[in-house]
Amino acid sequence: MNTRRIVALLLGGSLIFSYAPFSQAWLVLPVLFGLLLTTRHATPYMAWRIGFYFGLGWFSTGLSWIYVSIDQFGGLPVIASIAVLAVLFLYLSLFPALALFLWKYFERWLGVFAIGILPLTWLVSESIRGWFLTGFPWLELGYTQTDAWLGNYAPWLGGVGITVILWSIAISLFCWFEQQRKEFGLVAFGLLIIPFALPWVSPIKTTGEEARVLLVQGNIEQSVKWNPDQHWQSLMTYLDLSRPHYPTHDIIVWPESAVTMPEPYTDDVLKNIHKALVDTDTTLITGIIDYQNSQYFNTMIVLGLDAPYQPVEPYAHGHTNRYQKHQLLPIGEFVPFEDLLRPLAPLFDLPMSSFTRGDYEQANLRAKGFHLAGAICYEIAFPAQVRANVSASTDYILTVSNDTWFGASHGPAQHMQIARMRALELGRPLLRATNNGITAVVDAFGNELARAPQFTSTALSAEVPMVRGQTLYQLFGSIGAWLIAVLTALVSTLIALRRSQARSK
Repeated sequence: MNTRRIVALLLGGSLIFSYAPFSQAWLVLPVLFGLLLTTRHATPYMAWRIGFYFGLGWFSTGLSWIYVSIDQFGGLPVIASIAVLAVLFLYLSLFPALALFLWKYFERWLGVFAIGILPLTWLVSESIRGWFLTGFPWLELGYTQTDAWLGNYAPWLGGVGITVILWSIAISLFCWFEQQRKEFGLVAFGLLIIPFALPWVSPIKTTGEEARVLLVQGNIEQSVKWNPDQHWQSLMTYLDLSRPHYPTHDIIVWPESAVTMPEPYTDDVLKNIHKALVDTDTTLITGIIDYQNSQYFNTMIVLGLDAPYQPVEPYAHGHTNRYQKHQLLPIGEFVPFEDLLRPLAPLFDLPMSSFTRGDYEQANLRAKGFHLAGAICYEIAFPAQVRANVSASTDYILTVSNDTWFGASHGPAQHMQIARMRALELGRPLLRATNNGITAVVDAFGNELARAPQFTSTALSAEVPMVRGQTLYQLFGSIGAWLIAVLTALVSTLIALRRSQARSK
């Protein structure tokens, strides 16, 4: 392995410290600058290899937490578990390799000005990563800025736009370093200081109203969660943590699949819970497995008071106040080529791994007059889908999860960071209930209002302010990010063509 590939591997590996729980956001720009230096004199083929090794370092450190679930629940030998992870990391490394290859490929015609195409090639490759084979958009560069001042771009351009901004700053600094032209330094300086002013022109305003919310964290061990003998004990854990708070809270939330017995077989109990909630003027939203028409759905349902000034919709299996998960987790919730893979190992035959997709866009959940846009677990990492379910009338984003699979690794912290980016982008407070962490409440500006300790059975109470207004990202999605990337590429191309014409004369 030559020096360039070693440097690229180390640069990619160091990115782990820019994400939660380490949150060293400043590290991204030196890493991108170092990657540009490493690739500056490379051929397209060399750039591909540099990008591949960069990705290998980036994903193998950043996603190492996946090993926890494979090791504990996959039923594979250690060597086989490592091999499965290696295949995933090698696959994901193809995307940064593609972005750097395209940059250097266009350098044949555009010369040094081809560097202006890099934000676009990176955006294209990352978009493919977030879509191909159902997509895996984890660890986008923009998430590193959730707690930094560059995160103020999120309501305007989204997390994907922050990625474009990061590349634009790094390229400007690199060109300033290479060409000693002050205009590049001014561009970098401008992009770095603009976000300080953005909160002053935010369209999101608090209304003065709030909801009293209770998030319940059951801390049920994953090893026994799906045992039929555990069902009633788990249900009683959640009820015992919730019932004392019925009269004093507007919304109570239980996490993903908190009720493990499929919904049709729990109807009598759910009807009793529904009645008790209506009698105490409150609402419960819980994760549950819905079974209908020989299909399973990972679902959230609402029990209790859905609207204070209208007749309460009675509980019955299939009632409309529910959300069904659309973006399913490969292997965990559906198994591609299942006839081939399921017999190979327990990893491919996990409990509840044959779900059916819900609709991409669904009505908000109604809870005591509040409107909540739902996202279950992994879905929160898909910004376009979350955005599609948030409207001007949405009060809160609600996401429920079960990160018990990943223990005390840095995976749950990254998941929480991703969820907070959705609150920033869409300008709505976010409620996140999990089985054992991280359970938290986030305001419309990405700030945590309350957090429950991990690995404890507890209930987190918070008063969550309501807001109104729509962010530019909520209105137009990632169009702004694409415009910046495309315009930068076009300007660079036009300058290169003019220089070429001038030389030919």
